[in-house]
Amino acid sequence: MTKTNAARAKKIKLFLMDVDGVLTDGKMYYLPGKGKELVEVKAFHSLDGIGLRLLNQFGVVTGVITGRESPGTEERAKGLGMSYAYQGFLSKLEPLRQILAATGLKPENVAYMGDDWTDIPVLKRAGLACAPANALPEVKKAAHLVTAKEGGMGAAREVCDFILKSQGHWGTVMGYVETAHWPAIKKDRMHVVRASGKGKKK
Repeated sequence: MTKTNAARAKKIKLFLMDVDGVLTDGKMYYLPGKGKELVEVKAFHSLDGIGLRLLNQFGVVTGVITGRESPGTEERAKGLGMSYAYQGFLSKLEPLRQILAATGLKPENVAYMGDDWTDIPVLKRAGLACAPANALPEVKKAAHLVTAKEGGMGAAREVCDFILKSQGHWGTVMGYVETAHWPAIKKDRMHVVRASGKGKKK
């Protein structure tokens, strides 16, 4: 199965992810904002950040498709040089269709990571379907790869490392480690689409 997944990973040019339960542990915190409003706060893991930055460096485009809209998610995605941030989409097939149309990529070029039922339709179409250890049983069943770590604890990093190794970049990555030379992240304008309003480039 590992060899089969490695063959899938070699074709990946786009890594898309859910957010809650994948890039976070799924918990949502609400803190007082200005006036009486409450502000939603999420916690992201630094391990995932390094992995996603490296994918970006080696030409693998990244992005999120999430059922919730969150300024924190948008800021995190922007900081990591992601190309896509689709927010407020419980049905994730349309964002996938739009991204494939815009890039000209095929489903076999897409890795997707999700943890809940809403992710299953995309997982079934992805060339490399991934789930964190905390994913629901039905999601794990739809995945090619289930990580040892849970969402928000470095699960996405496992997928990043697997793709980098499968595509032959690991020697270069270890060179970065030895020399302490980390290339600057490539930051193109991010395509932001919110279900509640119009998308924009940032």
